[in-house]
Amino acid sequence: MASSKVYLFDEIAKHNKTKDCWLIISGKVYDVTSFMDDHPGGDEVLLSSTGKDATNDFEDVGHSDDAREMMEKYVIGEVDATTVPTKRLYVAPGLGGTNPSDDKQGALIKILQLLVPLMILGLALAVRTYTKKE
Repeated sequence: MASSKVYLFDEIAKHNKTKDCWLIISGKVYDVTSFMDDHPGGDEVLLSSTGKDATNDFEDVGHSDDAREMMEKYVIGEVDATTVPTKRLYVAPGLGGTNPSDDKQGALIKILQLLVPLMILGLALAVRTYTKKE
């Protein structure tokens, strides 16, 4: 490893241009500026991974062992893990914390879903019965 310097996330995030590109992968900081033109996926792929922990981006692609070995010459240090922002996970509506008033509203909706069709059916039968010619 070229250096054991520890970088803050904010400092790394500033290096997000084609002529100055740093990435965070598995806790290490890589200066990939000189590799931008040679990257098989193009420089856009690398630029899209700046300003965040790019570990998942890197692993999802399924890089070869040769690519992993090549990475070592671009290591310039490590990231201070306490400065990396935590990811905000998407919580789909209805999967987060529950609010007691939501339970009451849900119960009311269920009751209405049962009663409204029954009322319509009863009204239809009543109309048919009272309007039937004898």
